[in-house]
Amino acid sequence: MRVRDSLLKLFGLCVLAGVLVAGMLFPAAGALGVVSNRAGDAVNNISSELMTQDPPLVTTVTDRAGVPIAYLFDQNRTPAAPDQISDSMKAAIIAIEDRRFFDHEGVDWAGTVRAAITNQMSGEIAQGGSTLTQQYVKNYQVHVVAADDPIKQAKAVEQTPARKLREIRIALQLEKRLGKEEILARYLNVVPFGNQTYGVAAASRAYFNTTPDKLDVPQSALLAGIVNSPSALNPETNPQEATLRRNIVIDTMQAQHRIDQRTADAARAAPLGIVSPVNALPNNCVGAGPADGFFCKYVIDYLQNAGFAEQELRTGGYTIRTTLDQKATNAAKAAAEKHVPKDTKGIANVMAVVEPGKDKHEVRALVANRDFGNDAERGQTSYALPSGVAKFGAGSVFKVFTAAAALEKGMGIKNTIQAPGNYTSTVYRNGSAPYTVGNAEGVNPGPRTLQKALATSPNTAFVALEERVGLDQTVDMATRLGMRQTLLHSNFSGDPMAPNGANGPAMGDVVKEKKIGAFTLGFGPTSPLELANVSATLMSGGTWCPPTPVDQIVDRNGNPISITEDPCEQAVDEGLANAMAVGMSQDDQAGGTAYGAANNAGWTRPMAGKTGTTEAHQSAGFIGATPQFAGSVLTFSDGNNPQGICDSTPPALCGANGGNIYGGKVPARTWFDAMKPIHEGLPTAPLPEVTDRYENGGDEFQVPNVVGISADRAKRALEKAGYKVEQRSVNSERRKGSVTSQTPRGFALPGETVTLSVSTGYVPPPSPAPKPPPPPQQPPPPGEPGRPPGEQQPDPPFIPIPPGIFPP
Repeated sequence: MRVRDSLLKLFGLCVLAGVLVAGMLFPAAGALGVVSNRAGDAVNNISSELMTQDPPLVTTVTDRAGVPIAYLFDQNRTPAAPDQISDSMKAAIIAIEDRRFFDHEGVDWAGTVRAAITNQMSGEIAQGGSTLTQQYVKNYQVHVVAADDPIKQAKAVEQTPARKLREIRIALQLEKRLGKEEILARYLNVVPFGNQTYGVAAASRAYFNTTPDKLDVPQSALLAGIVNSPSALNPETNPQEATLRRNIVIDTMQAQHRIDQRTADAARAAPLGIVSPVNALPNNCVGAGPADGFFCKYVIDYLQNAGFAEQELRTGGYTIRTTLDQKATNAAKAAAEKHVPKDTKGIANVMAVVEPGKDKHEVRALVANRDFGNDAERGQTSYALPSGVAKFGAGSVFKVFTAAAALEKGMGIKNTIQAPGNYTSTVYRNGSAPYTVGNAEGVNPGPRTLQKALATSPNTAFVALEERVGLDQTVDMATRLGMRQTLLHSNFSGDPMAPNGANGPAMGDVVKEKKIGAFTLGFGPTSPLELANVSATLMSGGTWCPPTPVDQIVDRNGNPISITEDPCEQAVDEGLANAMAVGMSQDDQAGGTAYGAANNAGWTRPMAGKTGTTEAHQSAGFIGATPQFAGSVLTFSDGNNPQGICDSTPPALCGANGGNIYGGKVPARTWFDAMKPIHEGLPTAPLPEVTDRYENGGDEFQVPNVVGISADRAKRALEKAGYKVEQRSVNSERRKGSVTSQTPRGFALPGETVTLSVSTGYVPPPSPAPKPPPPPQQPPPPGEPGRPPGEQQPDPPFIPIPPGIFPP
């Protein structure tokens, strides 16, 4: 038996000797073409990966000031350049792992032979003989190349002569292509240090709350020791073993004359010194906290729609500076919770804030009375409440779209409309019965201007107006002003958890097909963010832009990255948008539905606003805007058993058919209490001027709507209507050659130019782009004192609608 074992060991040594000789001769043999093409190609491929494939890094999401709010990662790793790692850290890892690192060319042949013979004679496999270069090769294949493939990871560490020889050959190649300092930094950037940290930068932060350039001798020795066995030597859970290992490293550094006796004694006597608890980096949007998590969620959703894969965000090491404004976020969060406490059962109170602009609509805040998180018992949710499509509607806020469609037809905000106590439609149906609608409690019947109707909100007036304008035109106006995802929402049942497309066609198409006159009363699922963007569009002179949460993205090397976003477009005539802003300016005045909320908040600035409530009082909403900020609030029943909401203190559910909440109550109170501190320090900005065309009415000039058809058909239709046409290509997933948007849409004089955005049918992946120069600073607009609260505005004179604008 002993003879046989000895023979087997002798045979193994012979094989091993052949492998090692082959390794030592590899450079010469490879040059002479002795190495097989297949093996050589494999080695070259792995070497190329080590040179070019970036390791997974942490993506950092910041607010607009650059302060981090969230981190996204598969591996908690931040890169450190050679000059960003302390000399003591370099000395410690070389001392304990590869004392002849600066002497060999990638392989320590003496150490390799000695370890191989010891392993073979003992019959056990020991982790010895590998240089830092070889360890870098192995760790890179395990934690980078095969990071998400356990089978490949096992092959990368299998104890076979073939694997060892391949590792040796790659190490020799790397040493010819990279300098020693670069290899050492790469090694320290890739290896795990326990507690879900990878690389010396993440480990420095986790254990000592510092950076790798500031690591001292005892700290460096501890980290160098952990690398040997990150789990067993975890200094948080096994401090005694970690301390022993640290001191071994210190002893080794002293024995190799890398530190003197005095430094070694002081380092051994130093406490372990790790922070408690370990400074783990929070992962995903839950780590953004209760207020910022909803914004983080929207950023990820937005970037995925722009072409970023989720895995790329989690491994790419991007820095994403968002448009989140902490002042606006904190004020909105406080107001949302003030009026509906976070532990209120079954009631959500959410708010979105967008900054108007003609070249960009930047999202400033996305909050809810719920905290962002996964513990429902603590009032948390990870559903995108402010940016997603909520299951209930915004009520009479949708009257804004009917009014805008009427202005486009030729009406003015001073034209008079009728508001009977009840109205039975001749067009719309309620099942098999005629559609009859009445006004909410407290809304008196009688004629009033369109401006006064927006402030007092009679249902009958707007259903009748919707008939005259046209339901299709009203729905299209809602889309143009910003309700794009809302009206594409196919889950018409209102269940936010059902996948898009699961319950039939888009809501906008259903409304048109079934002639649902209640559209102007805002009965369907609604996105709070899109509501805010509608008011931003009106305050931007009719320019619609996508509500963007992204200010800038840079890659791991600091290069700017461009993303594909929908272009801004002139959704409606600027005069129409200005008229709507002024037309909505009396809601906070005496007699307006939001007067009480505005008065209680001490609001004095000019603003545009509109309240809304759904029929069963299961939701209510408010949109409002100044020239500086636009926002929306939606309060709705968010439990499994939706009920009406009672305006108690705090609000409460009060039965399926009960409730007395209105848009002028909780939603308007939340809006004013948030917007007042958000506007602190800003000048009082006046609302825009209104032209006579939109004040008193005028002729009809309607640009044909050509969105969705081919560019050739669109051009013919527009030229036939008397307009000039220009085209521009935009990257879009829509059908190639089809019109994705037009500007202007709606009102334009004959002879004006209509610009068509034509789809390329292709959404490119994110690519580096030069950073745009900062915009020139503009002086703030001159202030104008607001009206004192409670001041009654006189009714305007009766101005009838000009004849011929609407059919009889």
